[in-house]
Amino acid sequence: MGEEREDPQRLKRIAAAAYDYDNDPRWADYWSNVLIPPHLASRSEVVDHYKRKFYQRYIDPDLVVEAMSSGSSSQAGRQSAPSSSSSTTTSEPARSRSSGKLSGSTARSSGSSATSPSSLAMDRQTIQFSINAWVLVVAVLAIFPLVPKSLSNRAYRLSFMGTVVSSLISVYSLYGKPRAWNMQALQVYFQSVVVAKDFISFIYGLTFLTAPVNLRFALIPVLCRTVEHVAKFLRRNFTRSLLYR
Repeated sequence: MGEEREDPQRLKRIAAAAYDYDNDPRWADYWSNVLIPPHLASRSEVVDHYKRKFYQRYIDPDLVVEAMSSGSSSQAGRQSAPSSSSSTTTSEPARSRSSGKLSGSTARSSGSSATSPSSLAMDRQTIQFSINAWVLVVAVLAIFPLVPKSLSNRAYRLSFMGTVVSSLISVYSLYGKPRAWNMQALQVYFQSVVVAKDFISFIYGLTFLTAPVNLRFALIPVLCRTVEHVAKFLRRNFTRSLLYR
């Protein structure tokens, strides 16, 4: 009886794993709104877990999604078990003589290998946060009525220019480059990019940047977008700060 109950769930998990998430625009929007640290976002088991949650939400509500912590903790235990058993077999004099060299080399190697992907992701997020914060400031200057007209017009152009740059960075960080440069691969790539919110923001900013007339009310969506991105960055990186609380 237990096998009969578990068999439909096993088939559902197989169907969820075989689903084409790359060609579903809802997956890109769903993944962009998931707030997790960058070092966890690059792990395959974390991505698979959120893919199953996406499949449960949009495709098959009957799919049972298990917790992620038990698998990750058991994997960490399996990885630490051989190292602990091997460390007990080494003798104390050899350990005392080579502890300085081994600790220095392992610290340098583990630090360089572990921090390089997350540092690149953090640098990209920091650059995008800086651009969005700059767009927020210049957009407020463009809307504020007491600002001189020349400064307001310049801030108007700069706010849309920053929106275009920030949107391109977001699109590149989410979708990357096309897998190939032939017509079919480019068509699949642009079909998934065109429906993204950041690409729509790019077209919106480019339209008003090249428009001959300055329309102040067009900055309202720009302000909403920048406030949202700045708030997400602060909530992701400064949740334990007393100033943020």
